[in-house]
Amino acid sequence: MRADRLVAALLLLQARGRVTAADLAVELEVSLATARRDLEALSAAGIPVYPQPGRGGGWSLVGGARTDLSGLSATEAQSLFLLVGPAAAGSAEARAALRKLVRALPPTFRADAEAAAGATVVDPARWGERERHRPGVVDLLRTAVVRGRQVRLRYRDGTEERLVDPWGLVDKDDTWYLLAGTERGRRTFRVDRITSAELTERPAPRPDDFALAEAWRQVVGEVERLRSRTWATVLVETRFVPVLRDQFGRHCETGEEVGERTRVRLGAPTPLDIARHLAGWGALIEVVEPPSVREELARIGAELTARYAGSGR
Repeated sequence: MRADRLVAALLLLQARGRVTAADLAVELEVSLATARRDLEALSAAGIPVYPQPGRGGGWSLVGGARTDLSGLSATEAQSLFLLVGPAAAGSAEARAALRKLVRALPPTFRADAEAAAGATVVDPARWGERERHRPGVVDLLRTAVVRGRQVRLRYRDGTEERLVDPWGLVDKDDTWYLLAGTERGRRTFRVDRITSAELTERPAPRPDDFALAEAWRQVVGEVERLRSRTWATVLVETRFVPVLRDQFGRHCETGEEVGERTRVRLGAPTPLDIARHLAGWGALIEVVEPPSVREELARIGAELTARYAGSGR
């Protein structure tokens, strides 16, 4: 996880006072480009880390702090621990790093930093759902990303083993995805569908212009486009619009009000998908268009009528 690396980089700066990107790359077992990006990320986040060019240069904390993180303001320290605290909850190593970082702070900051670290708990399970557990292969894939090593994996679809270059991991609503380079270009793998993975010693170069956040935005955009290939216009009582928004998420677009009802556009992959979502609404919703969704609703209604009509007698 990048947050773990940033904390480790900050601790290394605190301990040594000054490090080069090459030093950091060796210590954290990452590429030189990744080490530079991490140092730049610390600086961009407002932590007083700055580069010194020339011979004997490197990256330093403001004031050359070696015994504490005196360059951090109280607000900056609280922001750092609010970010790292929840991430450390499930990892003994991360909790140990957090304790070391607290001790590295000036004494006057420690109480507030500890309070910030424990101010937030992340519960990934939605109401009514069982808690999901992180796939065990995530740790191996993280190691592969950090070390820049290829992974040989097998997917649940029964395809042959694939040798991939792991470029980054994404946790989306507690479902993990691997972005990797393959012979056919960049691919996205859902981690809980990986049946086996083997870390190799083969290098896995990552393109210099690859940015994980931007690549993931592109993946999300493509997936959402596929999930909304069909759009339906419906009329629903205005008071029920928030329920539709919760049901369809970003694929719910509110239009004009028509009396006590509101015109709403709903998106899904197919007309059947929309009809299945709306069937339970009964007469509370009127589908204006397209005809394909109305036809699917009529078919579902006929099936239910045929099965259950007169069954209560």
